[in-house]
Amino acid sequence: MNGFDLAYGTGLALAAPFWLIHSPARRKVLQALRLRMGRAMDTSRRQLNRPAVLIHAVSLGEINATRSLIQQLAQHRPDLQYIITTTTVTGYDRARQLYSSNPDVTLIRYPLDFSVAINRVLDTLRPDIAVLLELELWPNFLRQCRQRNIEILLVNGRITPRSFRGYQRLQFLTRSMFGALSELCAQDQRFAEQFIALGAAPDRVRITGTMKFDTAALVPPTDAARQLAQALGLDPAKQLIWVCGSTGPGEEAMILELYRQLQKNYPTLRLALIPRHPERFDEVAQLIQQYGYACLRRSQVDAPQPGVAGSPSTDSATRQPLTTQSVILGDTMGELRTFYSLAALVVVGRSLVDLGQRQHGSDMIEPAALAKPVIVGPHTQNFADAMLKFRAAGAMIEVNNRDELYQQLRRLLDDADLRIQLGQRAADVVRNEQGATAAHVDLILKYLPPARD
Repeated sequence: MNGFDLAYGTGLALAAPFWLIHSPARRKVLQALRLRMGRAMDTSRRQLNRPAVLIHAVSLGEINATRSLIQQLAQHRPDLQYIITTTTVTGYDRARQLYSSNPDVTLIRYPLDFSVAINRVLDTLRPDIAVLLELELWPNFLRQCRQRNIEILLVNGRITPRSFRGYQRLQFLTRSMFGALSELCAQDQRFAEQFIALGAAPDRVRITGTMKFDTAALVPPTDAARQLAQALGLDPAKQLIWVCGSTGPGEEAMILELYRQLQKNYPTLRLALIPRHPERFDEVAQLIQQYGYACLRRSQVDAPQPGVAGSPSTDSATRQPLTTQSVILGDTMGELRTFYSLAALVVVGRSLVDLGQRQHGSDMIEPAALAKPVIVGPHTQNFADAMLKFRAAGAMIEVNNRDELYQQLRRLLDDADLRIQLGQRAADVVRNEQGATAAHVDLILKYLPPARD
């Protein structure tokens, strides 16, 4: 046991009176101890005679970025296997969607930074290289990798102002952690300078851009969009469809109030709300009903009739065009992009209301890639690098409050040419900024052992 293990154990013990009494905290802690101590791993896919890349992606956004990274690596090195580690529930669920059928991917929960947990994972799965997405540095993990001569790369690197201040206060620790990195790829010059200030060696830092642009597909999902529109009774050719994606608490109420106002002048306007977190689906459904609308839940559109196995739903809401008295609730996973493809205009959530620094902004790149006119609020710090590009190109509308949102919605609804121009500028930004993933792939390949004949 080292000093970090002692500190972690002491902190866990001191916090025990709180997390033992409060059931949500107790469930979270006990689940972490059960799933993230290196014991609950399915290692059946790992073939130890093949080289492996460990890729750590904390949450949903980072997991999405691994898709193109793995696809490009596999094109260069078909012999590779991959160990994907993630921390959050949403990240793990998304990773299962992406990789459950891929025999070369082993998916595990990222181990807690206790030496015993790290040792179990590294000794059992034996990766040749560790790739960390954005900024996820833990001292025991870094130390154990270095002891095993496992090269550590940080790609798509970024740091929030709050994290930067925190790391500055702990420079006695952070300098050694950044010093353990073989190379560090920053999203832009600002992040590169901050990493160097925290202890990264200047000759190991390079600027490669953000992989978030690479994860956005420029080609719309035509077949899926047609099926979704048919199921929900939507007709994009005759209706203006307003999609609000990845919304958070406080935003849905604002949007529903504005929808009520807008319907007076835009009778063909239809609204789809897609909350960020699945655990809020029921809450948002109730909110929709409180505002006097029927809630058409996407998950129930194709549900079988009760007691009739396999039969399609005959609910009239799924067979008739969506009415002005209905609001769609997107309560399925993996369909947000398809909803965006149907939209005449998009509002990206977790940006209108301040939900705390860790939730400042959802992904506006995805609808931009589909050439949709996009509105965001003032809280977009999680995508600050991307917003700089969109802002410079005049490719996105930013609003500061409810009244500005209302005015900009009316402006877009009144001007079809503006919607087209704004969407095209946004798609051009995405197209021009793609390429970071390829740069990261080249770097990873440099540190891998050569392929066997």
